[in-house]
Amino acid sequence: MSAALQVSLKPALKREPAFCALQVLDSQGPRVCIGGGRGADDLAIPVKPDALSLFGPRGASLMGAAGPLWISDTGHHRLLGWARMPAGDGVPADWVIGQPDFSREGRNAKSEPTAATLNVPTGTTPCGAGFAVADAWNHRVLIWRELPQQHNVPADLVLGQQDFSSNESNRGAAAPTAQSLFWPYGVHWDGSRLWVSDSGNRRVLMWQGLPQHNGQPADLVLGQANFTCRDENGGGEPNASSMRWPHAVTLWHGKLCVTDAGNNRIMVWDWLPTADNTPCDWLLGQRDFRLVDHNQSLYWPGSGTLHMPYGVAAAGDWCIAADTANSRLIAWHKDDSGNGVAARALTGQSEFNAKGDNGWQQPTRMSLSWPYGISVCAGMAVIADSGNNRVLLWPLSPELAPELVP
Repeated sequence: MSAALQVSLKPALKREPAFCALQVLDSQGPRVCIGGGRGADDLAIPVKPDALSLFGPRGASLMGAAGPLWISDTGHHRLLGWARMPAGDGVPADWVIGQPDFSREGRNAKSEPTAATLNVPTGTTPCGAGFAVADAWNHRVLIWRELPQQHNVPADLVLGQQDFSSNESNRGAAAPTAQSLFWPYGVHWDGSRLWVSDSGNRRVLMWQGLPQHNGQPADLVLGQANFTCRDENGGGEPNASSMRWPHAVTLWHGKLCVTDAGNNRIMVWDWLPTADNTPCDWLLGQRDFRLVDHNQSLYWPGSGTLHMPYGVAAAGDWCIAADTANSRLIAWHKDDSGNGVAARALTGQSEFNAKGDNGWQQPTRMSLSWPYGISVCAGMAVIADSGNNRVLLWPLSPELAPELVP
C-alpha cells in the first residue's frame, strides 16, 4: 500500500476520545418486551402472526400513561392494540386491525384496500381523541377520531386518497399535489397540527387543525418549493430547505425537528414555519447544510454524527433520535444547538464510537438492532426495535429526566 493511500485512509478510521455518556434509558433495561426472537439462539427471525408476534415493527405509541398501546406490525400488515400497557412480557394483544384475525397476514388482507386494511403501516401518533397511522404502501394516512376498542374498527378519515378504496401513489399522477402522498412513513400530532413525512415525495406536509374530510389538502409544505415538486433535495445540492428521505417529525421546546434519513441528519427549525419551503435553522448530525455523508464520512460514529436516523421524539428537555443504522439512541439537551453539536446521552452501544447491530453480538434484552421508531409518553419510551422484531417499553433514565420517569 502506498504512503499516499495510507494517509487517505486515516480520516475514515479516526475515533474521538471515549468518555462516559449519560444513559438515554434506564440502566435496568426494558420493563416490557413484545415480540422478539422465537429461535433457540434468540435471533430475530420471521415468525407466523399471532397475538404476540411482530415482524419488523416500525412504529408504536402509548396513547396515555396506562395505555392503550398500539403497534404498527409492519411486516404482517396490521395494527396490534392492547387496552392497557402490558405489565410484563407475554401479554397478548387485545385487538387486531388490518387482518381477519391474529393468525393472518398479507397486504390489505390479501384483498382490496378498505378503511380497515393496511399495506406496510409505519408511523403512529395519538391524534385528538383518537390516533393516526401512516399506511405507507397504500400511500395514505388513516385517522380514527376515537380510539378503537374492538377488532378491525374502520378508520374515519383518509388523507392522500379520495376514498378508502384508492391506493395509487400521488393518486396515479406523476406530480404530487397538496392532496396526494407517496410512501408516507411518519405522522405527528402536536395538539394543534398534523405533520406527515411524505417520504417518497421528499417533503413534509402540515395540516392546521385536525383534518375534517377525506383527501383534505395540506396547508404547508417543507422540503419542496411548492406542492407539485418532488425532486430529491429540491432538484439541487443539499441545503437548509431540502430533503432526501424525511421520516419522522416532533416538536421539542417549540422547535420543529424532522429526521432527514437520506441526508443523515435531523433538521431543526427554532420556530414553527409559516411559509412553504422555509429553511431550517440548524442541523443535528451534520456540520454544514451541504454535507450529507453518514457519520460525517467516518467509519465510526461519534457523539455528533448520524447514520440513517429514522425516528425522533421529545422527552422533557431532551430530543431523542433513533439513529437507526448505528443501532443506537442518542439524545441532546435543550441547551444544545448548532450544526453538528455533540449529543450528551446514549443507549444501545457501549460508547459513542461503537456501532453494530446488537453491538455485533447475539441479541440481549438491552441491545438494539435498527431501532426504527421511538415515541415517549409519561417517561416511558416505546421503541420499535425493528431488526429484532420487537417493541420495547423502556423507562427513561433517571439521569436524563427524573421528573418524567414513571
